[in-house]
Amino acid sequence: MTAPQLRWEVARPAPQEYLARFPHLPPSIAQCLYNRGFKSPPEAYAFLSGEPAEDDPFQLRGIHQAVARIRQAIRQKERIAVYGDFDADGVAATALLAQTISSLGGQALPYIPHRVDEGYGLHREALERLAQEGCRLLVTVDCGVRSLEEVEYARQLGLEVIITDHHSPPQELPPALAVVNPKREDCPYPFKELSGAGVAFKLAQALLRVERRVPLPRKSTPLEEEELLDLVALGTITDLSPLLGENRSLVKRGLSTLNHSPRPGILALSTSLKGGTITSQTIGYVLGPRLNAAGRLGDAMASYRLLTTSSLAEAQELALELEEKNRQRKDLTLQVLEEARKQIEGQESEPILFAQEEGFPCGVIGLVASRLREEFYRPAVVTELGEEESRASARSIPEFDLTKALDECRDLLLRYGGHSQAAGFTVKSTDLAILEERLRGIAARQLSDLELVPTLSIDAELPLTDLEPAIFAAAQTLEPFGSSNPPPTFLSRKVEVREARLVGEAHLRLALTDPTGSCKDGRVLWDGIAFGKGEEANFLSTGSYKDPRYIDIVYVPEIQWWNNQERLQLRVLDLRPWPAT
Repeated sequence: MTAPQLRWEVARPAPQEYLARFPHLPPSIAQCLYNRGFKSPPEAYAFLSGEPAEDDPFQLRGIHQAVARIRQAIRQKERIAVYGDFDADGVAATALLAQTISSLGGQALPYIPHRVDEGYGLHREALERLAQEGCRLLVTVDCGVRSLEEVEYARQLGLEVIITDHHSPPQELPPALAVVNPKREDCPYPFKELSGAGVAFKLAQALLRVERRVPLPRKSTPLEEEELLDLVALGTITDLSPLLGENRSLVKRGLSTLNHSPRPGILALSTSLKGGTITSQTIGYVLGPRLNAAGRLGDAMASYRLLTTSSLAEAQELALELEEKNRQRKDLTLQVLEEARKQIEGQESEPILFAQEEGFPCGVIGLVASRLREEFYRPAVVTELGEEESRASARSIPEFDLTKALDECRDLLLRYGGHSQAAGFTVKSTDLAILEERLRGIAARQLSDLELVPTLSIDAELPLTDLEPAIFAAAQTLEPFGSSNPPPTFLSRKVEVREARLVGEAHLRLALTDPTGSCKDGRVLWDGIAFGKGEEANFLSTGSYKDPRYIDIVYVPEIQWWNNQERLQLRVLDLRPWPAT
């Protein structure tokens, strides 16, 4: 089974009158704004500034009840359990809310379930332990909206429950004191795409704003909202929440905090950056995987302690621990991926891929499902088989909504949750074969008439002679990049390859030029890097792409810093021989 070739899809050109309304931007960057749906200069400039109108946290349904009950618990000196999730979004949300409650004089008890022993969401045994430890109020972050039976059980134990979550809610909500989730159908909050840390922040924001008006008796100093935004940025980016609207504003402000006054844990974790700026890419590829590593291998409390410690010495120890866990996570992922690839051989005609094994570590099956989805452009389900219960992670493509598919199978599921493109579930092992057959049927019904080819979206076609430093600089104003706001991506045709060499084991370093002449600023050569394209090195260096060697490239213009000097680079996403054959 081989990976399909990318389909290049160039966006429809914006009308000239639209481009003319942005005289201070290169036309190619104005085109990017048009592609992202900003139809007027005020909308576009509000996006670029990253400062949309402030949204009132008290518009969230249930927030008033949540604030009142938490403040009551603080006044009565009750222990308040903050029950989170083991991924980076859940850990950041747990740290954010627990620190806020503590700063208000409350007794916050953080609880993050063990991925291997407990799995995602609320668990009866955990609720029993928390009740035995004297908790009478439990606040969830990044989980709980589908835990109807568990919330009812908590009530029987004498625990009042407040749910904060951002996952798609079921038609029937849990019987909690308050359910704070912007995706509720009856929630008037205008922005629906907050991360788990984002929803937890809105509750913290509401608590701190009420505190300023009506202070509680306390000895501690309440946190400021800005002190929490670094955690919001971590959670929002690692959860792949869309970086538009309020998320964009929160992340921009959070990145500023991360770079100007990082907490000890982030400082220790980012030593590999050697003083470089923390960006959304840094979080996605450096900080996030390490924060996730502890929870993937079992207990996420090391990540929680890293985010909350005030000791740099402790932070450095924990950062080393997470670095080692991340190395172990990489090794495990490769081992499971190799076995999963063997299992899906022969599934070429199937609309959905399945791999399962008793020995699959549940902490990496989501990563393996993601790799299978990327390699073969099919929904993929990877399952850790258990004697009585089996746990699975699923990843999907835009053409197939996992949440809706699992909703159709809910009678077979013990627990499930997630998003349209990423979900997890627990099923009785005796029902697994029936579930797989049903999911195959749903996928066949929805995908059989479609040509399943991954699409590489391109903002504009741009001759290499028109590429200039001003485009690189203007492209940076669209940051932070992430879900729903990818970096500007351009297509240049008939680019001449002056040099091509292998870098490391899998990457391609290029020297590129336009054969018709130099670029606008007199530049002749552009540096290019194509990650994962090392197999092209021999063809390009031997002239197998014709002589002279011409290629079409899709790339992102980037500004890199090396020894405090600015370097312009083309990050090549895909390349093809020119002319196309």
